Amino acid sequence: MGKVAVTYRIMPEGTEVDLIQLEKAVREVLGAKLAKLEQKDVAYGLKSLMAIVVMDDASGASEAVESSLGSLPGVSTVETQDMSLI
Repeated sequence: MGKVAVTYRIMPEGTEVDLIQLEKAVREVLGAKLAKLEQKDVAYGLKSLMAIVVMDDASGASEAVESSLGSLPGVSTVETQDMSLI
């Protein structure tokens, strides 16, 4: 079984969402799997979080992470941007 790096785009519900608190929540949920987390400008003051997560390439693992990220307070959508083998 190999490892994959999956990039998720986490969109907040709006500009009023505290991204610092959202970053903390993402770090708590993902723990050691999180390789990188950064803010990216979207438009008109809205920013998204880009999270790179390293995990086993087991069936359903990326969907489980996407689901857990989507259930965080203040998150509107979570989208898988990229997936690559390590």
